[in-house]
Amino acid sequence: MHLPVGLEVDRPHAGIEFYRLLTGCDPAEADISADDNFDRHVLASILAAAVMDGGSIAERAGLSAQELNDLLTGCFPSAMVRAFAWIPKSISEIDDETIMVRDLLLAQRSTEGDVGHWLAAMVARRAMEPNHLWEDLGLRERAELSRLLMRHFAPLAARNTRNMRWKRFFYRMLCEDDGFVMCTTPVCTQCNDFDLCFGEESGESRMAERRREFLRGGDDHADAGGRSV
Repeated sequence: MHLPVGLEVDRPHAGIEFYRLLTGCDPAEADISADDNFDRHVLASILAAAVMDGGSIAERAGLSAQELNDLLTGCFPSAMVRAFAWIPKSISEIDDETIMVRDLLLAQRSTEGDVGHWLAAMVARRAMEPNHLWEDLGLRERAELSRLLMRHFAPLAARNTRNMRWKRFFYRMLCEDDGFVMCTTPVCTQCNDFDLCFGEESGESRMAERRREFLRGGDDHADAGGRSV
């Protein structure tokens, strides 16, 4: 990924800056009332989260260089940024779990076009990260993830009738489709892992946290500058 001069991926608020570069607004101010605007918000959020992780943005986002270029050209044509010099992994080098989740999503697509295809790969790759899935996608809250999945992967999302955590739900669907039983008890409420599957997923988004840290740092700098020496 070629980034404009001044956007350093190791800065704590680089994700917010990259989101602004793509969309022209702060993530907290994004208007997602229309589906097209929501899609652009989701794509920008995932790429911003990949920027915050460091390393290859394309790889962190789950895309090839060509897919990333196509995404940027199609969804953010005014942004002066493009991908380059990223050697795609062969299919054998991509993590098996990522492939399985990606293929699960692709098989359950409910929209046509490139966006759903990109999102299947992006969601699958980000699902390998350690936090709640909505957080590792850079989204503002879990409700945005639920909307994403209901919009682009409705047949799959509709099966989550008990509001299971999405990562756990993906793996449960993979096991059930292969004829395996993932759970040790037939009733969820009797399971010792109940909180892992259905526990609270609220909290502050990664970019909101970075923005707060940045603003606090600016206040600290201002206070220091205002003191007499």
